[in-house]
Amino acid sequence: MLSTNAPRRQLAGAPRTPGSRAGRTVALAAAGIASLAPLPSQAAPRSGPAECRAAAATRDTIAGLGPRGELRLGSGGQAVLGSLRWPEEPEDARAAEAWLQARVGQPLTLVARGEADRWGRIRVDAQTEGADATDLAGGLIGAGLAPADAGEGETLCRPALLALEEAPRAAGRGIWARPRPAATDGTALRARAGRFAIVEGRVRRVGERAARTYLDFGPSGEDALTVTVSKRTWRRLLERGLSAAGLRGRRVRARGILEIWRGPTLDVASAEAIEVLPEEARDDGLRQDANGEPAPRR
Repeated sequence: MLSTNAPRRQLAGAPRTPGSRAGRTVALAAAGIASLAPLPSQAAPRSGPAECRAAAATRDTIAGLGPRGELRLGSGGQAVLGSLRWPEEPEDARAAEAWLQARVGQPLTLVARGEADRWGRIRVDAQTEGADATDLAGGLIGAGLAPADAGEGETLCRPALLALEEAPRAAGRGIWARPRPAATDGTALRARAGRFAIVEGRVRRVGERAARTYLDFGPSGEDALTVTVSKRTWRRLLERGLSAAGLRGRRVRARGILEIWRGPTLDVASAEAIEVLPEEARDDGLRQDANGEPAPRR
């Protein structure tokens, strides 16, 4: 287990190169996602965290794609879809690229959020226009081609996208077809060091400290996951009604970059990166071992 004196790591987010709330989430059929998504101009708030503040909606087209799903716009700019993470596995990335490639040339409604990143790219909500209007982020996530993620930000600007993961995760479709490491499987977790991971397990112990809070997923001394939460993010969780007592013993899903300090460590970047799962859930169809932890598919 990780000592509660472990050093702070860089916030989880986009790759180093040029990138829910508690309770039951609703499973949606992937085929119905596009029709259910509101227009970006309707969905994007004009207030709230600076990274999520939205500009007025504009119109553009997809002229092409970059190597990690960047949208090359007909106007000459470059954008990345907000509130999702581009898949890391080459096979998954190719499938996501093919999904977007089918929409090249189509007119878009774009809503930019926050400031451009260090490479001059803007983060956007994007939706194709016409009778079969499709929200691009929602479509990719609902098809199981990408997960929702706040990236380098401290807020997931579109938390409703988390619910769109449910159907492909339950069906084992796309990125969800790959085995995920259990929170108590130190060997599997270490093998993913430096990579984005979504891990589920039961919180055994919560340690609140002045600067950070630590969620331990295994007994003391075992090689299991520790999730670290910054003071700011912990305050946001408390505002949502979560607490150390409320998390202890609960099944939790956490996402972020896995690193190894004294043990496998996942430092969540946003409050939305921690989801408390309903107790009746059986890890979305995955088998469980004798300790109630998710066992990988065979």
